[in-house]
Amino acid sequence: MHLMTLALPHEPADGIAGWAADLVDTLGGPGAGLAIALENLFPPLPSEVILPLTGFAAGQGVLTLASALFWTTLGSVAGAVVLYWIGMVFGRERMHAIWAKLPLVKASDLERTEQWFVKHGTKAVFLGRMVPIFRSLISVPAGVERMPLAVFVMLTTLGSLIWNSVLVTAGYWLGDQWEVVETYVGILSKAVLILVVAAFAGYVAVRLRGRNQAQHRRTS
Repeated sequence: MHLMTLALPHEPADGIAGWAADLVDTLGGPGAGLAIALENLFPPLPSEVILPLTGFAAGQGVLTLASALFWTTLGSVAGAVVLYWIGMVFGRERMHAIWAKLPLVKASDLERTEQWFVKHGTKAVFLGRMVPIFRSLISVPAGVERMPLAVFVMLTTLGSLIWNSVLVTAGYWLGDQWEVVETYVGILSKAVLILVVAAFAGYVAVRLRGRNQAQHRRTS
């Protein structure tokens, strides 16, 4: 099959966009799938660049839109399954052993988190595939908690297909303005990160306050 070269007005010759463009140029759909699989394993690789760029490539005839969606979703699932297996091999006992050595945390915190995941894990995996940052991370606790693999793959496929479809299709229709997608998803990623940092800071503050109060009662 003859592969066309991406004709971007500002050719992404280097950086992540250039790397992704080269993969899609060289390998077509499988190249896009490989890029997204690696994005799952290494979250700093941004899907908000790779997916719209793949959609733009589809608009330029480098691959079909159906192929772009198929291969990027397959890549998402493949990368997620690797992280799932890492979580499963790592295991619950090692997680508890490490948790016990961390400051400002209690065993009951992890136990409550596990109980929450048992109750809401299916929703967390499905919706987590559509949340920047958590897209990859959610696969690890699913493995640690040994969610049935068939259920995990089904939920990951559905969630990834929705996320990929939005970003790939946006790149397809925006054409040489595909970078607009990166801008808006980047804002969303920063908002999620700020919320996570704020939640963590609040958690640490509550723990420190509780520790200080306990010390004050012991010395009183």
